Amino acid sequence: MKRIGIADTTFARFDMAASAVDELKQLGAGYKIIRYTVPGIKDLPVATKMLFEEQSCDIVMALGMPGAQPIDKQCAHEASLGLIQTQLLTNHHIIEVFVHEDEAKNEKELARLADRRTREHAENVFNLLFKPEKLRRKAGKGARQGFEDAGPLEV
Repeated sequence: MKRIGIADTTFARFDMAASAVDELKQLGAGYKIIRYTVPGIKDLPVATKMLFEEQSCDIVMALGMPGAQPIDKQCAHEASLGLIQTQLLTNHHIIEVFVHEDEAKNEKELARLADRRTREHAENVFNLLFKPEKLRRKAGKGARQGFEDAGPLEV
């Protein structure tokens, strides 16, 4: 049975992991979900590594909601670099799902964005594990998670 790890933070203002779990359950079965919650976004790289090494996860979603201040953006960048390094060290995918507080005009829109982006990436996780052909069919289509797709470019 496949194992999907979900690493999330207490800093986030929306329970992104609940959206991920709900979406994954709607997509199908054949996996176990292991959730690990840490305080902040810079804790995500070690959380994901622990999910791979201690919980034998096959793939992990790293969920975070950085604030709008420059220091928050810097922390998100550092966390992202750590997640990339963890992928390389473990040879496993980490699907990074960050929703920056300044991506939305108000709190309702921010919550909708966090929910939608998380659900769309949960589908990517499911497809990576069980239906990679679905991702191949989307190659070059300008898919965006959380917002409308950009669409493909034509020659």
